[in-house]
Amino acid sequence: MTAEERRGPIEGVDSLLAALADPTRRELLDLLASRGEASATTLAEHLPISRQAILKHLAVLDSAGLVSRARVRREVRYAVRPAALDATARWMAALAADWDRRLAEVKRIAEAAEREQG
Repeated sequence: MTAEERRGPIEGVDSLLAALADPTRRELLDLLASRGEASATTLAEHLPISRQAILKHLAVLDSAGLVSRARVRREVRYAVRPAALDATARWMAALAADWDRRLAEVKRIAEAAEREQG
């Protein structure tokens, strides 16, 4: 894996991970995933925070590419955009595989050194 791939082949990985670091935003994503789509008002009915706070969290999720918004008459509805999560999961899996290869090499070297001493 190249240094560029380790830094993050997907655009905006830092903002995506920062968005996911907040438990309220993760709960909003869970609610949206279970409902399909919902307005900020509907989401606020399920969380102990104001509609305005919900809107601020949704703005962070939107800018990270985790939710989309669509106007339906006078209401704005939000929905999960799984593509950003899928790309991040693939990046993290590639990073984990790279570390697994490195650790296996360290183990191989340590075992060879142990055999030589033994």
